[in-house]
Amino acid sequence: MPRVLGIDPGSLLTGFGCVESADPAGFRPKLVDAGVIRLKREWRLPDRLLQLHEDLTGIIRDLKPEVIAVEALFTHYQKPAPVIVMGHARGVILLAAKQAGAPLVELRPAAVKKATTGFGNAKKAQMQQAVALEFGIAPPKPADIADALAVALCALRRGSVLEATAGLAGRGQS
Repeated sequence: MPRVLGIDPGSLLTGFGCVESADPAGFRPKLVDAGVIRLKREWRLPDRLLQLHEDLTGIIRDLKPEVIAVEALFTHYQKPAPVIVMGHARGVILLAAKQAGAPLVELRPAAVKKATTGFGNAKKAQMQQAVALEFGIAPPKPADIADALAVALCALRRGSVLEATAGLAGRGQS
């Protein structure tokens, strides 16, 4: 049963969502766990990054995903500073995934939104509603949780899990 941990990176809130499916195409997914890693705004960035690494390492250890899927960076030319800080958080996430030995899949935000809602420019509320309908739950709050679950679902349904694990098996787990 493929198990995917989806991560919505953030320097203050990082959403995570773990799903699995007995169906190879990723239909009828089961929600394993979901939540958010909250980091304190008053902490210096290095301290937030260290806490993010420690918390995420524990989540990966507990959930034992076969694949980790991460939302790729979205850049906005008018706001470069948040993207730079987000890049630091993504770096920590990529490091934790690599340390765990899990194959990594990176997905563009628009692709995740389109796969989840049918619309590549979906708003946060639309993503929350789509994820809620998928799992028969209340809309996840904060929205970072819904985004992380959507990342995991997208990876599961795109065959990214099979590709990533096949690539890992072909070259060993180094």
